[in-house]
Amino acid sequence: MRSIPTRPPIIRIANGTFYRHHPNSASSRPNPPLFSDLSFELASTSNSPRNWCIIGPSLSGKTTLLQALRGRFLCEPPIARSYPYLSTEEVPKRLRTPQKAIEYVGFDAEQTGGGLGGGVATSAYLSARYESRREITDFSLRDFLMGNTELNPMQTEPSQDEATISPDLLSRVVKDLKLEPLLDLPVSFLSNGQGRRARIAHCQVGSMGPKEEVLDGLKKYVRGVRKGGLTEDEKLPLHSLVDIGRVLPSSASTEASGNLGEASYKELEPINPKAEPLVEMDGCKVQYRGKIALGNWTQQTTDGSKDGLIWTVRRGERWGVFGPNGSGKTTIVSLLCSDHPQSYSLPIKLFGRSRLPKPGTGQRPLTFWDIQSRIGHSSPEVHQHMPRNLTVRQVIENAWSETFRARPKLDSEAKEKVEAALRWFAPELHPSYSSASHENLSWADDHMFGGLSFSAQRVALFVRSMIKSPDVVVLDEAFSGMDDAVRDKCTLFLEQGEVKTYRGEEIIESDASKSGQVKIPGLSDQQALICIAHVKEEVPDCVREWLCLPEANTGRAARFGRLEGPLRTDENRWHEVWGF
Repeated sequence: MRSIPTRPPIIRIANGTFYRHHPNSASSRPNPPLFSDLSFELASTSNSPRNWCIIGPSLSGKTTLLQALRGRFLCEPPIARSYPYLSTEEVPKRLRTPQKAIEYVGFDAEQTGGGLGGGVATSAYLSARYESRREITDFSLRDFLMGNTELNPMQTEPSQDEATISPDLLSRVVKDLKLEPLLDLPVSFLSNGQGRRARIAHCQVGSMGPKEEVLDGLKKYVRGVRKGGLTEDEKLPLHSLVDIGRVLPSSASTEASGNLGEASYKELEPINPKAEPLVEMDGCKVQYRGKIALGNWTQQTTDGSKDGLIWTVRRGERWGVFGPNGSGKTTIVSLLCSDHPQSYSLPIKLFGRSRLPKPGTGQRPLTFWDIQSRIGHSSPEVHQHMPRNLTVRQVIENAWSETFRARPKLDSEAKEKVEAALRWFAPELHPSYSSASHENLSWADDHMFGGLSFSAQRVALFVRSMIKSPDVVVLDEAFSGMDDAVRDKCTLFLEQGEVKTYRGEEIIESDASKSGQVKIPGLSDQQALICIAHVKEEVPDCVREWLCLPEANTGRAARFGRLEGPLRTDENRWHEVWGF
């Protein structure tokens, strides 16, 4: 009986050691091995689809491993890493390099060259996404998916092997991922969630092989996201996972809540009417070329009804802002941070003042710098534009800067806060942390922001947003990409500062509090919090008011509500927010 020939593996690593820089480099930068004597094979065929899941805590190297598999980082010896299957005749010539054959989609894709990855530049500054002017580099989503992102493309006919993307395949992918209405928009106009769906679509239309199973799974995922909930993958049941000896539950544990709170289509009555309003939106409607991006509804008020978003945030309030992808969550953030050009013309007051006061009042205009000095902000957009060549210390000190590159204005109290934050989050920020080096903070001057893991970068940006105790703290998906332990440490720090800490799963008083050495307090009654999240676990427990935006262009009004307890531990409250 003739044996069936076996196909070579897609990836083969045999006792390879990986470095970020050449090990013999004279550079003074730290360069420990990323992986030592690593061996791994990814088969090109199997009797059933093979799905791998890489699990580990922050700083364990999950993303680094994926990057090594796709050809990044230096491998010693060089022949230890190979891609045998890509050299066979079964693979089209255009896909015979790992950079072409292996597509990567991740939260850190903006670090690989542009907000959508793949070298597509989305914007040079935060406001560019919302401006009407189109640059020559503002490629549309259709161009991005078709690979037409070269400024001076060569006018050559593709060979049969390198045929252009099938229109039928493109049509199906964009339909399944709900991207059809966005095809002619510049990629810089896409929301964070839409951008991630676009990256997934780019991987699908540019790869080879059958896609039906993947597309069907993605279709279910997108439907779940649009409805505010996700269903469990039947082929990968969560109860089959075991993590360090404990079985992970297949569904979130819930607590029965006696009172779900209140929800309505009109703005809530404030609990403390005497508290100073910090943000006032009185009928905001954002539109581009006739298309309404936010406020396409009529909202009930105590005086009747009014078009657009009516929303007030007062000192001491803790708000959660929710809604489907593209509903306008990040647009709201851009308005209150004054990154949006229309913030000058819309009926918005920040800290009791309008951007452009009425003529003759003698009131001084509220400048961009006035606003930035009183708002702490962490978001994927800030993450994308934060310079990678700043040190860890410089990123946190940047909270006292007027721009990303400006020199911070630090007094002795600010310097003490920075030192305290670096010590508190050393296990999450220091790539080579050990308890013996806890007091030595020289690592914060040696390690660059761009060399940190994605999770560590998010931690640094979170600390930057709240360390100077601004009047308003805005967290737009600030905890996405962190593992559970790091996320919980950050949310506790947000509420308690250095006063409380975790001992296992128990919250206890910290040594800094016992000794009276607390430098960074948690949120005070004089501050407001605005948090945007897609999963309830990323909503701080202190959030008590919520705003849920409708899907774009449905005409339905925004919904408001008040919570009686934390969202994280109560599935029923989460369903109430989304209107289930």
